[in-house]
Amino acid sequence: MKILFDILGWSGSGLIILAYALTLLQNKKYLELGKYMNLLGGLFIAFNCYYYNAIPSFVTNLLWSVIATLTIYKRQKEKRKCNKNKCLT
Repeated sequence: MKILFDILGWSGSGLIILAYALTLLQNKKYLELGKYMNLLGGLFIAFNCYYYNAIPSFVTNLLWSVIATLTIYKRQKEKRKCNKNKCLT
């Protein structure tokens, strides 16, 4: 079981770093993908932290995932509104 949570933690770290790097390199091109990478990365790290009883890091990464979820939701809402009004983004 330990190896599973180690893999989740390292994968989550990789996703968050990659999301950050992509937004620095190609800001607009990978913005949507970066949101999902941040969401998954934060969740993976949160699972790892919870397993190892690292509560401050667990809370931080859980909040990181909540923020990513809210930005994804906000963008989807804007897209639906735009599609309804036929606006361009």
